[in-house]
Amino acid sequence: MYPGTYATSASDRAAIIMGSTGEVVTYRQLHERSNQFSHYLRSIGLAADDVVAILMTNNPRYHEVAWGTRQIGRYFTPVNTHLTPDEVVHIINDSGATVVVANPGTADVASRLAPELIPHVQHRLFLGGELTGWESYDDAVGGRPTAPVADEAEGEIIQYSAGTTGKPKGIRRRLPKVPMNSEVDPTVAFLRAIGFQEGNTYLSPAPLYHSAPIHWTMAVHRLGGTALVMEKFDPQTALALIERYHVTHSNMVPTMFVRMLKLDEDVRRSFDHSSLQQVIHAAAPCPVDVKRAMIEWWGPIIAEFYSSSEGAGATFVTSADWLSHPGTVGKAMLGSMHILDDSGKPVPVGEIGTVWAETPQPFEYLNDEEKTRQQRNEQGWSTVGDVGYLDGDGYLYLTDRKAYLIISGGVNIYPQEAEDALISHPKVYDAAVFGVPNPDFGEEVKAVVQPVSMDEAGPELAEELIAFCKSRLATYKCPRSIDFAAELPRSDAGKLYKRRLKERYWAEFSETSERLAAPLADSGPVKS
Repeated sequence: MYPGTYATSASDRAAIIMGSTGEVVTYRQLHERSNQFSHYLRSIGLAADDVVAILMTNNPRYHEVAWGTRQIGRYFTPVNTHLTPDEVVHIINDSGATVVVANPGTADVASRLAPELIPHVQHRLFLGGELTGWESYDDAVGGRPTAPVADEAEGEIIQYSAGTTGKPKGIRRRLPKVPMNSEVDPTVAFLRAIGFQEGNTYLSPAPLYHSAPIHWTMAVHRLGGTALVMEKFDPQTALALIERYHVTHSNMVPTMFVRMLKLDEDVRRSFDHSSLQQVIHAAAPCPVDVKRAMIEWWGPIIAEFYSSSEGAGATFVTSADWLSHPGTVGKAMLGSMHILDDSGKPVPVGEIGTVWAETPQPFEYLNDEEKTRQQRNEQGWSTVGDVGYLDGDGYLYLTDRKAYLIISGGVNIYPQEAEDALISHPKVYDAAVFGVPNPDFGEEVKAVVQPVSMDEAGPELAEELIAFCKSRLATYKCPRSIDFAAELPRSDAGKLYKRRLKERYWAEFSETSERLAAPLADSGPVKS
C-alpha cells in the first residue's frame, strides 16, 4: 500500500495537513504530484543507485518529492536544514546525489551551493519560487503525466546520523527490489501494533529530515491516515492541534514533554486531548519524573520506543510496564539485546556495558567500511555506542552514550543521571552535563543549564541546583559548577549536541594551559 492505494478509494481524504496554515494535500493530489516527479526522474535517466537529496523545510510538497523518488525504486536522502553550506555539501557529495530539491526555507544555503562544490549533482530544482542558478521545480515537473510510471518498485531512504559525536554518516540499506504494494516497511507493522488505522490522524511535530518523522509520516500514508505536519514545534500550538484535529497518535521526544509540562497549569489543562490513543516517545532519554508526569496528565497512553537511525535493535515499553520498571526503555522487539564489556564479553545482569543488538535489517555506513566494521562484532551484532544494562526481567536501561562517559579519579560517571535530576527542578528548562578537565582527577562534572528565566541565572541558582542534585544523587555524580545559557544546542528531534559544549570547554582549557606554559617555554627547560 502507498498513496496511490487511497487516491481512488479515498481521493479527497487529507493525506497531509500543515499545522500553521491548515493547508490540505489530498490523497489524489499527493498521488498525482508524486507521479509527476517520478516521470521527471525517469526522463532524466536516474540510475538505480542514484540519489535524490531533499533540502527542504517542512512544507506541503515535501512528501511528493519523497514518494516520487521512492515509488520508482530509488534512494532519497533528507538533508538537515540547519546545517552550514559546508555540511550540506558533505552530505550531498557523500550520498552521491545527482538531483537536489530545495525550497524558499533553505534558499540561503542553496544559493551557496555552487556547481563546482557538488560535482555529482546534474539537476538542481527549486520548489516554490525562483533562485538564481536553479531550475524551477514546477517548470521541470508540472507538465508531466499524473498517472503512475509503468514499473513502480520499492525504494529506500538514506538517513544521515545526527552527527552528535562526529561528522554525519549515511546509513544505507539494500534496495528491496519488490513491487510497490509489498509491505516491506517495518514502520507500518509498528503503527498497526499501536492501533493506528485508516482514517486516523498522526501529529508529526519535528522536521521531516529526521528519521522518525519521515519514516512515520510515509507509513501513515501507506495506511490511509492523515499526517498533521508542524512546521516548527511549539508546546501550546501542539496541544491546540491535538484538540482541533482530533489527533489519535503522535511520536514525540522528551524535550517536547518538558516544554508542555512547563506551560502554566491552567493553559495546558485547557486543551482537550481525549482523542489521543497512543503517543510514542523516542530519540533521547526521558527523565523518570517527566515521563511519570506525562502519564499522570494524559493517562497510560505514553509508550516508549528505543532504536536508532541505523536500526541497531529496537525495544518497546507500555505505560503499565514502565510504571513497574521506572526508567526502562523496554524489552527487545526486533532481535535480542546484549550488554558487553570493552573486551566483547557479556556482563552480569544489572551491570553496565555497551548495548549490542541482533539487527534483523543489516545496514552499512556509506563510504565508510571501517566505521561499519567497528559497529559490528563477530556474532554479527551491531551497536551505536549506547551504554546501559539489562535487569532480571530483560528490560533495558540506558545510562548514556559511551562518548560522554566522565572518568573522574578513576570513577565512571554517566551524565544522564545528573541531567535528569536537574531537569526535574522547576526553575530548569534544559540541562547538559559533561566532563571538563581537572588537574587532580582528570575530569570533573560540569553542567550548563537553560533556566526557565535567565533573570534568575547566577551564583545563587547554581548553588541551589547543585544542592538539589546532591539531595537525589551521590555527591560525586553531581556538577561541581554550573554555567547558564539562554538556549542549549539541541536538534529539532530533541538530540542534545553535547559535543559542541564539551569541545568549547576543553578548547578553553587548552588555550589557558598554553598561556600558562608560554613563560616557562621561553625560559628553557625547568629542572627540579
